[in-house]
Amino acid sequence: MLRYLTAGESHGPSLTAIVDGIPAGLSLPAEYIDKQLARRQGGYGRGGRMSIERDRADITSGVRGGLTTGGPVTLVLANKDWENWGRVMAPGPEADLKSRAVTRPRPGHADLTGAVKYGHRDIRNVLERSSARETAARVAAGAVARRLLQELGVILVGQVVQIGGVRAHATDLDTQGPADAAADSPVYCADHTASEAMVREIDRARAEGDSLGGVFAIKVYNLPPGLGSYTQRDRTLDGRLAGALMSIQAIKGVEVGAGFAAAAARGSELHDEIFYEPGRGFYRRTNNAGGIEGGMSNGAPLLLRVAMKPIPTLYKPLRSVDIKTRQPFDASVERSDTCAVPAACVVGEAVAAWELAVAMLEKFGGDTMREIKERIAVYRDYEKNF
Repeated sequence: MLRYLTAGESHGPSLTAIVDGIPAGLSLPAEYIDKQLARRQGGYGRGGRMSIERDRADITSGVRGGLTTGGPVTLVLANKDWENWGRVMAPGPEADLKSRAVTRPRPGHADLTGAVKYGHRDIRNVLERSSARETAARVAAGAVARRLLQELGVILVGQVVQIGGVRAHATDLDTQGPADAAADSPVYCADHTASEAMVREIDRARAEGDSLGGVFAIKVYNLPPGLGSYTQRDRTLDGRLAGALMSIQAIKGVEVGAGFAAAAARGSELHDEIFYEPGRGFYRRTNNAGGIEGGMSNGAPLLLRVAMKPIPTLYKPLRSVDIKTRQPFDASVERSDTCAVPAACVVGEAVAAWELAVAMLEKFGGDTMREIKERIAVYRDYEKNF
């Protein structure tokens, strides 16, 4: 079983991810993980924290000589800002619990509900863990899964398609061309004109002390059919992907294929007709299903769209109430981004990669990369000749 846990606080000494169940024999250079971490730190609209941190993955177990051993892979990401927070965040009785205490919850954040749930009178105990800084550890873990998928021939690409009210023209993401253009964009958008307009929109929001949300898209190629299952609700691939993507901070919606547009279409317009060709097998000429039918991958490219709300930390704070004095105040301000949609796209890719890697190993099993590759090759031949 493939699984992982993350640990650490935003201003603690480090973030840690422990990845268990990775097969032996997977080439896993730290540089591959670091590249994904750098992408998460990039994107126009990020705040001052990104100028402090330079995320790097320190692999402390599970890899030897560049190859996974089959044991748990431990990834440690040091927080450089820890040197400024050591006294405040210290685990022992010497911790300074007063100078940076937070009692004014931000609307739209975990602050108030988290304080109620865990009985905290200092909201810092909530925001330190609920912070999107935690996603750096998720990207590190997802990079391991992404490397596994890459080795198995599965390619995953993403791009931002909307920031605020600016939408990109429909750009079909392939493994080169538009994907390369998205990588070169400051907001990870392949539409050059829309990319420039998105930057201007972010500049306006920053000048006004506001924040922006948006939408990103993920496309996955070469998935074998049959990942996931229709037999139980918790085994459906789309359900698991949607749940995982919704777990990312500030995500409010997930679409597969035609998504919400399917509600306005007739069945005769929407459903993807099936064809057959010797040597190729069954296939579809359209992909409104987004690569998933009946909770299972169907062999077509997987298409996902994910909506992110504006970040709740604003430099023109909304109204709130102090949990200590019960008096109305402007909500507290923590250092934050104006727009983190490009970063969220990278996190979304990592989260999707993880769920797909889990589904691949569930179906094909094996403790070594050689075993898994052999089983997939046999299955792909079976599928073509079904």
